[in-house]
Amino acid sequence: MPDYPATQNIQVPNALDLILSRRSGSAKAMKGPGPNAEQLHRILAAGVRVPDHGKLAPWRFIIFEGDGRTRMGALLAEVAAGAPDISPERLEQERARFLRAPTVVGVVSRLREQIPIPVWEQELSAGAVCMNIVTASHAMGFVANWITEWCAYHPKVLEKIGVRPTERIAGYIYIGQSAAQLEDRPRPAVDSITTRF
Repeated sequence: MPDYPATQNIQVPNALDLILSRRSGSAKAMKGPGPNAEQLHRILAAGVRVPDHGKLAPWRFIIFEGDGRTRMGALLAEVAAGAPDISPERLEQERARFLRAPTVVGVVSRLREQIPIPVWEQELSAGAVCMNIVTASHAMGFVANWITEWCAYHPKVLEKIGVRPTERIAGYIYIGQSAAQLEDRPRPAVDSITTRF
């Protein structure tokens, strides 16, 4: 598949309107279909078009689709079963967590330390990747939800999905179609959060 190289002096119509219309859709209210292989490749290619001081590429992806979502659910239920007084309903919730959307992209922040590039900048770059994936999904007609939840932080879960000790989950991005009408939320008035120096 193509890598979508940069184009000089490109004019993108309605790009600002696209950003201004973007809103999250709840992972709990998603349905299929999700992106096909080519669409997902384009979404991820857009994801990596972010500022990256030092050209470190301090991020990578884990894709959960098809049976991978079921296996992730089984893993979450297995880990959650170790908690005291866990209910059968909660275990079923964990088994179904990654089934809420047809595609889930785990964005892994992989930091490099003892180099001149600050860790904070590397983390911000991973966050920018998440935002680009969400925006690209919206541009392709999908709805996306960038969340973490407990499974982004539990060491046993991270170990089982191959996240190294020097890495963190920046987000799980659920991508699909909205099964409910999307509602916008109030946004802050720009003037109320802006000062001039």
